[in-house]
Amino acid sequence: MPLLGEEFPDFTANTTEGEINFHEWVGKSWAILFSHPSDFTPVCTTELARILNLLPEFNKRNVKVIGLSCDTVSSHKEWCKDIKHYAGFNEDEKFPYPIIEDKDRKVATLLGMVDKDELDTSGMPLTARAVFIIDANKKFRLSFLYPATTGRNFDEILRVIDSLQLTDKAKVATPVDWKMGDDCMVLPTLPEDQLSKVFPQGVTIVPVPSGKNYLKKTTCPKV
Repeated sequence: MPLLGEEFPDFTANTTEGEINFHEWVGKSWAILFSHPSDFTPVCTTELARILNLLPEFNKRNVKVIGLSCDTVSSHKEWCKDIKHYAGFNEDEKFPYPIIEDKDRKVATLLGMVDKDELDTSGMPLTARAVFIIDANKKFRLSFLYPATTGRNFDEILRVIDSLQLTDKAKVATPVDWKMGDDCMVLPTLPEDQLSKVFPQGVTIVPVPSGKNYLKKTTCPKV
């Protein structure tokens, strides 16, 4: 796996929408790749259904989504019917995002997301519940890695996308439990003589026992 900020690995794979080259598929968008241990499993079905309902939110943020599971494309396509049903979608509607076929664990191995503690019936390791966020420059920006038995929180994934996209454009960091619109922290690397220029809305210094003025808050920038 690359380090954060490095180029995310490129690969070619079969999906429910045909063969894709990952970097070409991402194009000028951001992207999320999320993996699943197996088709027709309960936790995975709830996650993929949740993404169906959250697609408008991802679209607003210019984020494409793509899934991965260890089974075949034909299996994925059958499974999509259950996912749409669970999400409350019409069965006749086209499934709106691709799912990668990875029965040989090629992509899972490339991306370091094989869960050696969880095996399928043939003894092959399953894919962990990984989440990779890639920006429009194909840079690797963030990852979560859950064990196969623990479902993800997609509200948190949207929150970190908001933070990444905001902090790319403004000289701020987002504090604990931050949500879009909340106050942000001023980067400690920003020189004092630039504060009023960069933040005309003002900066509040939070006093601490050390007397060091490093906790600086400002209203959430509009970008």
